[in-house]
Amino acid sequence: MEVSIISDLMINEQIRDREVRLISSDGEQLGVMSAKEAMKLAKEANLDLVKIAPQAKPPVCKIIDYGKYRYEMARKEKEARKKQKVIDIKEIRLSPNIDVNDLNTKMNQARKFLKGGNRVKVSVRFRGRELAHTASGKVILEGFAEKLSDVAVIDKAAKLEGRSMVMFLSEKRN
Repeated sequence: MEVSIISDLMINEQIRDREVRLISSDGEQLGVMSAKEAMKLAKEANLDLVKIAPQAKPPVCKIIDYGKYRYEMARKEKEARKKQKVIDIKEIRLSPNIDVNDLNTKMNQARKFLKGGNRVKVSVRFRGRELAHTASGKVILEGFAEKLSDVAVIDKAAKLEGRSMVMFLSEKRN
């Protein structure tokens, strides 16, 4: 019988323990026995001996069809990945002297991002002499968050990082 390491599980001749706790293919406990006896039982059933709990004392082995077992595990992993929701961070850039209509347009864009389940990074970029008036940027960001308070909560408050002031918003949970 050929032995190959496909995953981190040990199969067949790779199991070098003296004693193992054996579980049959239908889930019945067969008790503690030598690894050779367990291997013999697996060969009789035309299945593989797989060490499923190596940290246990004695290690737990199960008589199963290893190829089928690997397929089932890969399928379960794939299903779990499908159900995960990836949250992106969308960025909205403002300037310290932004007009009301432009601000409303940016707000609608942020509202769309938030309803899509994404986090929003709102930043105000200061250039040249604007850096002397960072307080106006903070006012703009706080007003932005206030107008979106029906759909958003502030994750991270406005903070000056280099030449920009950044604030993070996320969708409000009901």
